[in-house]
Amino acid sequence: MGTGKKRRDFTPFLFILPFMAFFLVFIVIPLIHGLLLSLQEWSLLSDPVFVGLDNYIELLDVRRFRAAVQNTFMFAVQSVPLLLVVPLVLALFLNKTFVGQKLAQNAIISPFLIPSSSVLLLWIWMLDSQTGMINQIFKAVGLPGQAWLSRQGSAMGVIVFVTLWWTAGYNIILFLSSLQDLPQDLYEAAAVDGASGWAQFWHITLPLLRNRMLFITTLQIIASFKLFDQVYILTGGGPAGSTRTLAFYLYETGFRDFMFGRAAAVSWYMFIMIAIFGLLQAKLLTRWLGEGV
Repeated sequence: MGTGKKRRDFTPFLFILPFMAFFLVFIVIPLIHGLLLSLQEWSLLSDPVFVGLDNYIELLDVRRFRAAVQNTFMFAVQSVPLLLVVPLVLALFLNKTFVGQKLAQNAIISPFLIPSSSVLLLWIWMLDSQTGMINQIFKAVGLPGQAWLSRQGSAMGVIVFVTLWWTAGYNIILFLSSLQDLPQDLYEAAAVDGASGWAQFWHITLPLLRNRMLFITTLQIIASFKLFDQVYILTGGGPAGSTRTLAFYLYETGFRDFMFGRAAAVSWYMFIMIAIFGLLQAKLLTRWLGEGV
């Protein structure tokens, strides 16, 4: 019987090596570089100068930054619940068997597959204050046309609606996959006990979808803080900065004003806000679903 030490097998580590290399090169190193850049003052016309936390402190006094934070939170508060509830309701509907079920599924889910530029240019045409299809319908029924994208009171609402119409399909797919995997014997037992459809949904469906709802909520929080395409194409941050979000302000700071250090600081503010907002919403949603944390 040998007494030597057993040699350690490094084979499993070789399988994760490609992922670790990708994670290091494209995630860890850019994060560290961004953090170091946020501590510097740098533009294309000057050499980097270390300024410590000055970029972070100065941003708090910038009115456009504070407005961008407020707009981003407003979009998140409005869009995240809608992108959780509406896809769930539609998934429950599409999970039923009815004539034209496949056609309805394709029609409702397909907008998610269209590139953002195509979707947003289509909505620009539909929302045009003079020749847009929506205003033409309004005028046909005797209602006045609206300047949907150039009024502060409606521009952000339009962005929320277009985002819902465009991206809800992905969440519907996630909910459908979960609904189709739910154990049917629980519903049969509940029906035998006289439970109504609403009682079955509240006490069986909703708790079993808890993890999927938390996953979708997290995805939507991250997506809402990264909102850029809709703002860039539909409104350009207007009117009067009412739709300027953190991601759009980062773009303006870095690629228009060439203040790369300050732009990096904005990105780290975004990271911190996403983490805080995501944890709070996940905790609240978990408690609402009956799981103590």
